[in-house]
Amino acid sequence: MARVGIGFGWRVAIIAAVAIVVVGCGGSGASGDQFRWLEELDSPRVQSWVADENAKTLGVLEKDPHYADNLAQATTLANAPDRLPVPEFRDGAIGNFWQDGEHKRGIWRETGIADYEAPQPQWKTVLDLDALAAAEGRNWVWEGMNCAPDRGTRCLVNLSEGGEDAVTVREFDRGTGQFVPGGFDLERGKQYVSWADDDTLLVSREWLPGEKTASGYPYIVKTWHRGQPLQEATEVLRGDPADGLGTAPMVLDSDNGHRVSMVVRRPSFFEAQFNLIVDGKPVRLALPPKSELEGMIGNRVLVALRDDWTVGGATFQSGSLISLDADDLAKHPDNPHATVVYVPGPQEAFQSVMTTRGHAVVTSLYDVKGRATVYTPQPDGTWTGAPVPLPDNATVYAVDADSRGENAYLSVTSPLTPSTLWSLNAADGRLVPVKSAPARFDSSRFVVEQLKTASADGTKVPYFIVHAADMKYDGTTPTIVYAYGGFGSSSTPGYNGLLGKSWLEKGGAYVIANIRGGGEYGPAWHDAALKTKRQKAFDDFTAVADDLIARGITTPRHLGIQGGSNGGLLMGVEFTQHPELWSAVDIQVPLLDMERYEQIAAGASWVGEYGSMAVPDERAFLESISPYAHLKSGVKYPEPFVWTTSKDDRVGPQHARKFAARLSARGDPYFFYEATQGGHGAGANNDEKAHTNALEYTYFMRQLM
Repeated sequence: MARVGIGFGWRVAIIAAVAIVVVGCGGSGASGDQFRWLEELDSPRVQSWVADENAKTLGVLEKDPHYADNLAQATTLANAPDRLPVPEFRDGAIGNFWQDGEHKRGIWRETGIADYEAPQPQWKTVLDLDALAAAEGRNWVWEGMNCAPDRGTRCLVNLSEGGEDAVTVREFDRGTGQFVPGGFDLERGKQYVSWADDDTLLVSREWLPGEKTASGYPYIVKTWHRGQPLQEATEVLRGDPADGLGTAPMVLDSDNGHRVSMVVRRPSFFEAQFNLIVDGKPVRLALPPKSELEGMIGNRVLVALRDDWTVGGATFQSGSLISLDADDLAKHPDNPHATVVYVPGPQEAFQSVMTTRGHAVVTSLYDVKGRATVYTPQPDGTWTGAPVPLPDNATVYAVDADSRGENAYLSVTSPLTPSTLWSLNAADGRLVPVKSAPARFDSSRFVVEQLKTASADGTKVPYFIVHAADMKYDGTTPTIVYAYGGFGSSSTPGYNGLLGKSWLEKGGAYVIANIRGGGEYGPAWHDAALKTKRQKAFDDFTAVADDLIARGITTPRHLGIQGGSNGGLLMGVEFTQHPELWSAVDIQVPLLDMERYEQIAAGASWVGEYGSMAVPDERAFLESISPYAHLKSGVKYPEPFVWTTSKDDRVGPQHARKFAARLSARGDPYFFYEATQGGHGAGANNDEKAHTNALEYTYFMRQLM
């Protein structure tokens, strides 16, 4: 189950005038937080507390009669050999990172493009992470590969210890299957690396102790040449330690030899300063701060806008995709000339773009349903679009595209239809389904509906519900409602075999709520719930629950909710604001102490989303909704399941620990679980994730069935 969504990466009120009486001394201020000691990451007393809490929770959930079947089901599906192998283009080949029962940590493997599309590809193992971890005595978790632009066999492999965001970077040769002797090697840290050329890297890292922002990200970018001692790397651009996020390199290149090296400084989570590297020096580009670089075709740089932008006498709409001439950018960095590629219509939202040699494949949403369009640059600088005829009423995911050719892969799915991988030739429009995941449950018994309800301010909020076709509208259906509602991230429905087997087939219904704060209707849908306006997202979620009850689908006795990361904050708020509505609250890797979030892990980077305790009106709002501070005496709360991981260096396990400790001090029932591995997620490998999933389904069955 464990849908923590995008969470937060480099890129994730009811204000009642009443006295709040909390066990302890009130909120989480410096003088009143009796559980501040649980913010210690790994001290012996914290380890002892976590071990005791885990023992209590596992002693109940793992002994529940549903658990063994849930675990077997989750483990089998997580390691099933017939899962869809997700492809990545790699220098004329197809690569895939694969985990199963034999390869717990996983293998990087490759095959030819034509062979991949055959029923049984002949894979060649390039790097075995299990063997590497065993040889080095490390719990390596795969965090991706970044290959050199010209000599594509040389790649930078990112390895995480137990799933942390911090990574070790090593140069690897795909041709020999070995790490390069004397090659590029960077010790563990939160760091970002791009190839400037085959023998030169642009590196952002904590060069000297303390050279990082308050949120823990690097802000100094240097050029590092092959064979050069790391300490002799040359500084290119320095951000500011007060920046909300940090500073990182980005290199865009296309098949015709164009290459653009940039350094992107992020003063806040949603704002960027773009600097083009010209003759080794940074040149500031006059691009709008709320925009993102999305790729390059020929000499055209693609940029997605998150705000309206007026330049050269023209205004480009928020949510659009535009292109800029790279040569013109270098000559006139202070006066860029933009051309529109994609403009969203009513109820539409840009999602992503993939680039082939000569085309842009754009995925978008129309009323939260997926679409794809191929855009082609014209000699006069304009773009033309051709829709891709994919199935309607489904979710469309961009998988990968060949920047050296014209092939791209798209995935199409729905809650009742397993994912199908489509091969698209962007040049001639040929579209062929090449692989489908097998069905994991009998979907013929169920239906999917998209419904809408009015929030507190009258805004229509959509949600998807999957339920039995013969469901009785008598309020007895056990129902789980999931939402994220933050950072402009869209929640779209897809196929989940484990959900089908362990919940739907057991008589449950499942809901995805598309509340404000997400990106389902573009930047405006996100902006509507920013900072002190965030209560709108909470109200949207409550409205969906009220609508499910009003329709006779469920009642509070059978209603559970689920969300992770930012969605974990949502769960905490719903737990404290509306305890009477739920019988189960699954709080995954959450933020919960919003008075202290800026001091925990990477929290300071999200001030653009949540606001800051340093700003009076934002402080008042954060204090008014912080779940940790709002556990009231005399209130009957549902029994929550609060879980996190010790290796979460993004949100941090501190929030979940302190929340559970305060519940314990009040004498309220709860379940708390902290996995020792897994980063900002449910586990470091398939078995660990299956264990967490089994605990979740067992919890929901206990509470709702």
